[in-house]
Amino acid sequence: MCGRYAASRRPEDLAGIFEIEMGVPPGRAESRAWGRDPTEALEPDWNVAPTKEVYVVLERPLKDADSPRPVRQLRKLKWGLVPSWAKSPEGAARMINARAETIHEKPSFKKAFASRRCIIPADGYYEWVTGAGERELEVEGKKKRPRKQPYFVTPADGSVFAMAGLYEFWRDRTLPDDHPSAWWVTCSVVTTEAETGPLGVAPAEGPGSLADIHPRMPLMLMPDRWGAWLDPSHTDTESLKDLLAPPPGGLMRAYPVSTAVSNVRNNGPELLTELEGPEEGTLF
Repeated sequence: MCGRYAASRRPEDLAGIFEIEMGVPPGRAESRAWGRDPTEALEPDWNVAPTKEVYVVLERPLKDADSPRPVRQLRKLKWGLVPSWAKSPEGAARMINARAETIHEKPSFKKAFASRRCIIPADGYYEWVTGAGERELEVEGKKKRPRKQPYFVTPADGSVFAMAGLYEFWRDRTLPDDHPSAWWVTCSVVTTEAETGPLGVAPAEGPGSLADIHPRMPLMLMPDRWGAWLDPSHTDTESLKDLLAPPPGGLMRAYPVSTAVSNVRNNGPELLTELEGPEEGTLF
């Protein structure tokens, strides 16, 4: 986790929620590194997969601005972080997640954790439930867990799911400076241990906690942490670790959805339709 999520809110809605000062649209990015067309809005996406362009909220000074003050911006980044030192972007699809427990020491993430943090807005995320024995093997890194019954996890009150994220710049040295693809800006979702307490709203049949679904979950940031998380001047790693504490329990709901979401080609609001019960047999 996190390997798939839904993001259907319009940029103007996100601008209001996160108090965006500059975004897309109508703001104009300094470089096409922020997206193939910086001024074109993304379509609602109910099946966001790695390597897609996604919205993120971040704070940075504006290029060539009179003031060095960080400005809160809505940007389009590619999901799958490419470290600045990488020789190629080929490993991006493998760096869609950053573990909160080791984020401060892993070479791929520690510099971004210190100064390039972002929020990745979502409606919620998908996770697939399977048998207990195979889950244990996955935790131990001995087996890749097969996807079975998908569940959609979302805030019970319908609010935005503000996933903690990191972003990074990567320069393609094979291209000239003025090439539109010379710079990549990519992101990763920070994950943490899944909550073991009861869900705020649990399905009639199925998991009673997030940990019953998967051992990991995206780190959701509550609004009172957004400012500190986004502040690029906040670079002290030890104090930043305090922001990695999980939110209060019982805020989430989870429910079974159609296995159609397992195919990345399927995309539409019907993927979020709650089923009366699981389509696939699971440990429940």
